[in-house]
Amino acid sequence: MAETAMNVTRFETKSHDNADEVRTPNKTRVEVVRLPGFTMGRLIFDPGWKWSECVKPVVGTDSCQVAHVGYAVSGRLAVRLNDGTQKTFEPGMSYTIPPGHDAWVEGNERFVCIEVMSAEQFAKA
Repeated sequence: MAETAMNVTRFETKSHDNADEVRTPNKTRVEVVRLPGFTMGRLIFDPGWKWSECVKPVVGTDSCQVAHVGYAVSGRLAVRLNDGTQKTFEPGMSYTIPPGHDAWVEGNERFVCIEVMSAEQFAKA
């Protein structure tokens, strides 16, 4: 697979603790940081979070239609594609998820991840 070269022209840092945009649907926190040419998101899902219960009412689709590329920082997240394929993400795992899925937090710990593709669209009406 061919890789696309990144074009980084500025040396810059920003903190997710002082995000450019924050979205807070039920049991959800999306912290969006915009860097020159790139958007990063820290997503935090509380125990009991489920996409179809917490985000679906905001976006109005039957399943999540956003593609994700990210890294799991803490907690566990189960993801089921519309075709029934299911995987669980644990801390230290990088992942890709195509559009067409549901997801939910497993256990009693918050799921925290950093995403590099979906932050501009996730949980946005």
